[in-house]
Amino acid sequence: MAEETAKQPPVAAASSAASQAVSVAPGPHVFGGSFTTRRMMLDVLIGLAPVLAASIWIFRLYAVKQMAICVVSCLLFEALLTAARRRPCSVGDFSAVVTGLILALSLPGTAPWYVGVLGSAAAIGIGKFLFGGLGHNIFNPAMLGRAFVMLAFTTALAAPGYRDENATLKIITQATPMTAYQVEQKVAGLSDLFWGTTNGSLGETSAMACLIGGLYLCLRRTASWEIPAATILTAAAIGGAIQLASPDSQWTVFHDLCGGALLLGAFFIATDPVTSPLTPRGKVLFGIGIGALVMIMRRLSSYPEGVMFSVLIMNAFTPLINRWTIPRPVGGRVRATP
Repeated sequence: MAEETAKQPPVAAASSAASQAVSVAPGPHVFGGSFTTRRMMLDVLIGLAPVLAASIWIFRLYAVKQMAICVVSCLLFEALLTAARRRPCSVGDFSAVVTGLILALSLPGTAPWYVGVLGSAAAIGIGKFLFGGLGHNIFNPAMLGRAFVMLAFTTALAAPGYRDENATLKIITQATPMTAYQVEQKVAGLSDLFWGTTNGSLGETSAMACLIGGLYLCLRRTASWEIPAATILTAAAIGGAIQLASPDSQWTVFHDLCGGALLLGAFFIATDPVTSPLTPRGKVLFGIGIGALVMIMRRLSSYPEGVMFSVLIMNAFTPLINRWTIPRPVGGRVRATP
């Protein structure tokens, strides 16, 4: 082998070395040349299709307006910030579209237009480009944008729609199922939670739509199944224990699973490959943490929902989880030579 290498002309040897060059890039890493960022984002858009359709069917023009505002704003800020950094425009990878749609789905349809615009600015500017762009961000951009507008415009997000005989406006003027239970101990029907005929953020009302789209992502391996499985099972275990402790309560473990943004967060937000752990064990720990935090916040805090804060908290723990769950090399660790 050494003799063959020595006989090669210098130009041939250089071209051979160049063809075997190793590319080093920040994680997460995926295998296969066809598994690109653009393809992953297209898969997410396809997976979101049932959720988008359900939200438009339930909230009509409120949903269309909110989605248009957030998507256009995210694309605009993405183009402006890449131009400011003198880098090629990255709107073609559809990551900004996905961020805009998830941000819109996490907002109520009655939120004013400036909430979507400023939320998009925070998501793209702070959540993404402040850390160096796609692949370098620590926190989920859409959730960071949602947290920003929730803290800055609490009253605007809680403002109800105008009362009218229209069916859509009747839904909007209702309290969300999680708020109604926490404040008035009023339990929503499981059928309403499953199909989505309740008030809430655009993407959190229909459990059926979230399940269909989420299962598609898992089957396509665009989303790691360990994260949603661990999240849902942990929430179900805690909810089941609470139900056993309070058998007379009408609020069941199925209300915990179908109510709020648990399924949307488990399938479409927590599975972000940039802000979630890399190893299978790490993904399970990540999902367990999200499911446990969601249930703790729902039961012990004054905030009726907990998915957004749970995801952001576990995003902060992702580097530590990666260190905890480093796979053991075949044959054991290599000992340092003296």
